[in-house]
Amino acid sequence: MNISSVLPLFLILCYISAQQCYAGEADVLREFLKARRTKTRNVMSQGLAVADKQISVSKFIVPQVGSKKNDKISALPGQPKGINFAQYSGYVTVDANAGRALFYYFAESSNDPSTKPLVLWLNGGPGCSSFGNGGMAELGPFRVNEDGKTLWLNPFAWNKVANVLFLESPAGVGFSYSNTSSDYTTGDEKTRQDSFTFLVNWMERFSEYKNRYFYIIGESYAGHYVPQLAQLILSQKKTKHNLVINLQGIATGNALLDDETWNSGSYDFYWTHALISDEVHDGIVKNCNFSTETSTSEACDKYTSEADSCQGNIYSYNTYSQLCNSSSYTSLPIDGFDPCSADYVENYLNTAEVQKALKVRDIPHSWESCSDDIGGYWQDSPNTVLPIFQELMQSGIRVWIYSGDVDHILSVTTSRYAINKIKTPIKTAWYPWFFNGEVGGYAVEYQNLTFVTVRGAGHLVPSYQPGRALTMFSSFINGTLPPGFH
Repeated sequence: MNISSVLPLFLILCYISAQQCYAGEADVLREFLKARRTKTRNVMSQGLAVADKQISVSKFIVPQVGSKKNDKISALPGQPKGINFAQYSGYVTVDANAGRALFYYFAESSNDPSTKPLVLWLNGGPGCSSFGNGGMAELGPFRVNEDGKTLWLNPFAWNKVANVLFLESPAGVGFSYSNTSSDYTTGDEKTRQDSFTFLVNWMERFSEYKNRYFYIIGESYAGHYVPQLAQLILSQKKTKHNLVINLQGIATGNALLDDETWNSGSYDFYWTHALISDEVHDGIVKNCNFSTETSTSEACDKYTSEADSCQGNIYSYNTYSQLCNSSSYTSLPIDGFDPCSADYVENYLNTAEVQKALKVRDIPHSWESCSDDIGGYWQDSPNTVLPIFQELMQSGIRVWIYSGDVDHILSVTTSRYAINKIKTPIKTAWYPWFFNGEVGGYAVEYQNLTFVTVRGAGHLVPSYQPGRALTMFSSFINGTLPPGFH
């Protein structure tokens, strides 16, 4: 799957357009999926196979240069005063021979970190930074001010209730790197192997988190990363009882779970939100077979192209948000989230003083929210991860799927259609849950699976509805359903 031929064109169009834009998570994913749709669907694998021959956990221990002491951040440039939690950042080598190392940022809980669980957060893309996106614009302890130099404290940061680890993966994303250029040709399988190796070695460095309750959460294309990594951890745990990763649950938000339901759910979302005409929607329904066995027809391509063309100048992260547009963006955003936040983050993380504080290696390129330099070819990407979800649901760990209900790129409809394919019985019927006396969203508990919507949230759920997102997250790690109104 060659996405390199698509992304440079997109970046050029952004550059010459009057609208400011960048290759953000939703933008990269859209181009990735467009290229994917043209491929014959039956050549895509249904999932990643777990190796029959288990490898000793000790084989994943890699010689390291960093240490917990050296990774500790005294203070980030421009951070507000009175910070009461420890921060760390640095590199964990995952392949010493290739010189491949992954960058992380870790924020301990601001409330009794020794008793709180460990959470790994992953962004998608593929090729987007979990630190710059998730850490600096969504759920992390800080947000970047418009000046690109100073930070403000996020009152709804997830490290209020957990110790949160952000991983830039795979190599080539953000500050992560390799000394072997072929490493930038990668895919799902290599990404999960490196993420597992990262975790094993990171826990050697932060030994107090060995056997701590551990959760993996991610959004967008991390709908692949999260269950695949969980599957690998559990498979290793079956034969390696000394594995110190105590996985308790996973959650994916506005995630790519299944190609068929992404296609059908997206166009149904457009139609039910008056973004395409009845005629175009009818044409898609009558002419498109989005099943994994069949390529799209010429008639289907005609109608889907017309539908896609109607989505221009709509912010990919949120159907109802403003665009980051230098000619018209002059007031506070209507939904409380500044759509130009990614620009502020990019300016901040490309400051020499900031990179020094983060212990960033001297890399030959600027930090980017999403990278198109991870090889050009994403080697493997199953068209569905639902079989892995079903496997995890039977394993006894907690499994949640959540969706902001105004996401434009991976809509709530796509999540609901994917869950319908799993066909698991309902335990707790659909109900409204509440935050500050208002409906925060809706939830339904299935057998071994919970689905939660977050009202008024776009693709980056904690960015648009930070209070509601924190309430949902707290419920997840506490093992309770989001609070209903009684």
